[in-house]
Amino acid sequence: MSLEQQLIERSNNICELCNNTTTLSLYTVPPFDQQTIDNVIYVCNTCLDQIEKREQLDAEHWKVLSETMWSAYPAVQIVAWRMLSRLRHEGWASDNLDILYLDDENLEWAKKTGDHEQEGTVQFHIDSNGTRLYEGDTVVLVKTLDVKGSSLSAKLGTVVKNIRLVPDNPEQIEGKIEGQTIVILTKYLRKG
Repeated sequence: MSLEQQLIERSNNICELCNNTTTLSLYTVPPFDQQTIDNVIYVCNTCLDQIEKREQLDAEHWKVLSETMWSAYPAVQIVAWRMLSRLRHEGWASDNLDILYLDDENLEWAKKTGDHEQEGTVQFHIDSNGTRLYEGDTVVLVKTLDVKGSSLSAKLGTVVKNIRLVPDNPEQIEGKIEGQTIVILTKYLRKG
């Protein structure tokens, strides 16, 4: 039986975190790369996008952790602990975190990502109009920019295709202008 079939059977074909029944997939609990029944859980896309910080946390969505954190499977408990940690500013999440017991080995596993030390909000790359930017987007400069260390001047209205989001800095993107890759502040561009 395949790993996915085992997880479908284990979870009764529902998300192991929120009990959703639509668009389910496998999620390997970090830091593991190799998928085994012990380190993979079955989750919906809503949970997955918030776990992987592609979307903002929706506290209401996670209130069901009050029930699902009691799963018999350590991987589910660990992801529940991580999400409760990210939501710790919510009273209900803090209360659940206080009563969720993980043995020393699983607590060490849960802390490996550092989620317990991070805020629950996620910073996204936003253009000058407040529109979210994604990897590969096309943007337009809203100001003429002189490129430091170069004679290049990027003119107002210049189109920059196939941008790359700078990791860990939501105020910067990388793009090519006249064949040269430059870093551009998001406040000086709009989605094209």
